[in-house]
Amino acid sequence: MKNDEMKELISVMDELEKEKGISKDYLVAALEEALVKAYKQNFDVDEASDTVRVSIDRNTGSIHIFAIKEVVKTLAVPELEISLAEAKKTNKSAKVGDKVEVEVKPKDFGRIAAQKAKQVVVQKIREAEKEMVFSEFNNKKGEIVSGLIQKADGKIVVMDLGKLEGVMPLKEQIPTEHYNVNDKIKGYVLEVERGLKGTPQVIVSRSHPDFVRKLFEFEIPEIYEGLIEIKSVSRDPGSRSKVAVYSKDENIDPVGSCVGQKGVRIQNIINELNGEKIDVIEWNEDPAIYIAAALLPAQVMAVDIKEEEKFAQVIVPDDQLSLAIGKSGQNARLAARLTNWKIDIKSESQIREIIMAAQNEAENEADVEDVEEVDTVVEEIVDEEDKKEDEE
Repeated sequence: MKNDEMKELISVMDELEKEKGISKDYLVAALEEALVKAYKQNFDVDEASDTVRVSIDRNTGSIHIFAIKEVVKTLAVPELEISLAEAKKTNKSAKVGDKVEVEVKPKDFGRIAAQKAKQVVVQKIREAEKEMVFSEFNNKKGEIVSGLIQKADGKIVVMDLGKLEGVMPLKEQIPTEHYNVNDKIKGYVLEVERGLKGTPQVIVSRSHPDFVRKLFEFEIPEIYEGLIEIKSVSRDPGSRSKVAVYSKDENIDPVGSCVGQKGVRIQNIINELNGEKIDVIEWNEDPAIYIAAALLPAQVMAVDIKEEEKFAQVIVPDDQLSLAIGKSGQNARLAARLTNWKIDIKSESQIREIIMAAQNEAENEADVEDVEEVDTVVEEIVDEEDKKEDEE
């Protein structure tokens, strides 16, 4: 390869390092490795052998090829061996059994090197760019990104995220939403994968509970600053979410701060979720208080806790039962997910019926015991009378 061509290539590498952050050393090392392989292929050298080294000057671009040969007393295989006398010409301390490098200048290798160099640099630039994009988006895992919809066929939504595509599978979509090409939407970066040919692919979700969590962080400064903590999120995407919040600062109302004046803050999140209802409740270390709050908007009369089983028996007024359970059990289900407790909900009337039934059963058991006792006494009296008659 001509010196001016290699100088130009080295100059290109310098620019790539400055503009795109692709290491010059990385590109040169890759080029050296490729030239070793090309040399072995073109000059019938065993590809598995470690008998060739290529060195490229990082400043001038000049290429030097070295054959690695073993020092021997009697030369038998010139391609792999060098006599001790020849070896001492370049290395006075050489001895039999040593490995020495001898520079070789094969004819017509310049053309092969030029072609290979261009191929390798282009390939390595693509690989490095893919790796940089992968690293960039891998660092965004768990964050929110925005993009334009490129494709929406019902089963999959493809978003243009700028440097690469975001893919939203059906299970990560909100069931009540309809996606159209060229719509701008937000999504939660669930995973970053290597697709075909190593191309990075971002898996995006709008149905994940952490999408709601991140929207709260984005809209509520106190959460972003750490003054308010989101303890838990449970969600039925497109329908309803429950968010438990807490603040160590007694002067901060965590629920009020999240809802905002006249509900402005929470409304921004609801709008992003296309009308999904959101219940913001205050977390409490007392599980009874926390569970009662989690069942909002229903009013709770009492909560009976069984710590070992993580089970809660909840009593609500008769007119609050359907509200506490929710349509298709949604409210109770979301409260259970939010608190991580098993929750059983009963109305006041149902509890009274259970108590009365238990009392009646207890009374019946007592009556049976009394009858059995009377029967025993009667039997004893009869036995005594029989004994008297026998004596007489």
